[in-house]
Amino acid sequence: MKQSLQLKLGQQLTMTPQLQQAIRLLQLSTLDLQQEIQQALDSNPLLEVGEEDTEPRAEAESAAENRNSQAEGETASAGSDSSENDWDSGGETGLNGADVIPDELPVDTQWEDLLPSSAAPSMAAADDTDADYEGRNGARESLQDHLLWQLNLTRFSDTDNLIALAIVDATDGNGRLTLSLEEIHESFEPELDIEMDEVVAVLHRLQQFEPAGVCTRNLQECLLVQLQQLPPTTPHLEHARLILNRYLPQLAGGDFSQILRRTRLKEEQLKDALGLIQSLDPNPGESFAPDEIEYVVPDVFVSKREGRWLVELNPDIAPKLRINSEYAGMIKRADNSAENTYLRDNLQEARWFLKSLQSRNETLMKVATKIVEHQRNFLEYGEEAMKPLVLHDIAEAVEMHESTISRVTTQKYMHTPRGIFELKYFFSSHVATSAGGECSSTAIRALIKKLVAAENPRKPLSDNKIAQLLEDQGINVARRTIAKYRDSLHIPPSNERKRLV
Repeated sequence: MKQSLQLKLGQQLTMTPQLQQAIRLLQLSTLDLQQEIQQALDSNPLLEVGEEDTEPRAEAESAAENRNSQAEGETASAGSDSSENDWDSGGETGLNGADVIPDELPVDTQWEDLLPSSAAPSMAAADDTDADYEGRNGARESLQDHLLWQLNLTRFSDTDNLIALAIVDATDGNGRLTLSLEEIHESFEPELDIEMDEVVAVLHRLQQFEPAGVCTRNLQECLLVQLQQLPPTTPHLEHARLILNRYLPQLAGGDFSQILRRTRLKEEQLKDALGLIQSLDPNPGESFAPDEIEYVVPDVFVSKREGRWLVELNPDIAPKLRINSEYAGMIKRADNSAENTYLRDNLQEARWFLKSLQSRNETLMKVATKIVEHQRNFLEYGEEAMKPLVLHDIAEAVEMHESTISRVTTQKYMHTPRGIFELKYFFSSHVATSAGGECSSTAIRALIKKLVAAENPRKPLSDNKIAQLLEDQGINVARRTIAKYRDSLHIPPSNERKRLV
């Protein structure tokens, strides 16, 4: 193959490290941003958390830039002075009148013998805090652990105990068996000579454990076991047992007229029996499931003051950072040593990081302000007044790309008088109205929820009827769109919403 040289022209987009860092910080959530800031503080000595009584960052940076090699002696003396000041506040000298810590200490020396005793209470308080935190956030007892605890308190033979362990292992977090009794029976070794009747007998004993309804094979058995554990004098117990034994499919489908016709019950009796059934727990093991708590920290606060809506950034989402003036003052312009190069590079990275944080806050503030301006009616009147809004509208208003708006609105939250919402919540598609206007999908969902809440339980509204009611209000929505919005609101169809008054 012959080698040759070729000249080509082309375009290429190259992002600088500063731009990459700014984009990465822009799309981080509040919790991720706090971790990123903490990581930067741990890795960059030129970054520190600023306080109120500190010199401006500009003075620290100008002192670093105007520093020259002739100030080397002054730097050394300043370093010694600062070290003395540090020890005065809790270091080598001046620790409650303690002597200077020698360079070499005996092997058996303890730090508690040299540090002030005032540090002990704070350490104890920290230990108490950690212990309290572990107590509040420790692992909760699982359903299997609770069943095994009850099993250990129950007198079983060795064979029955082996069967019970197999049944408990086959019970999921909701208290339902994941294996059939035949599969559990086949899992035992043939030489054990375990009969199917023994497995059924042990199952019935386990079904008496707490919580009521565990170790059951299906929903019907779960509810019947709970009814069985109620006192015999419970009102409407027999009617509820009859309905669950024979007419569970009709009950699930909301066919109450057929249940009334077949059971020959009066409407009031059926209503009371259904109330007893609804008091049962279809998933008794859920109370032992670990709670997955998701903490949401708002990035933006929106409040109304003197008739105007004000947008403010949350000042607590990130600490106030600044350049460390002491380390910045050690940098020399004409020094190419490894130490000076290390400080200079970290100073540049610290400046980039602070600039990226500032850019993130400014962009978030611009986008949040435009969203509030556009959705002022929502803040005043609620979801039904939500206007259609897409990313392109905000991108044009703030003169940014849509991808930037998408990054800003992802996992960012706004605290309003109506609650905390993700910024993406305020964006929705539109549906044309008969008057030539537009209505947002969020407003349509709110109208559907309002219509369903006000419907007659005896005759719930069908999707076609809801579409007609919205058409009467000038909103043209197809029936399949109503069904899609209804499913997104977790509203069952009309036949499942039918109830007895």
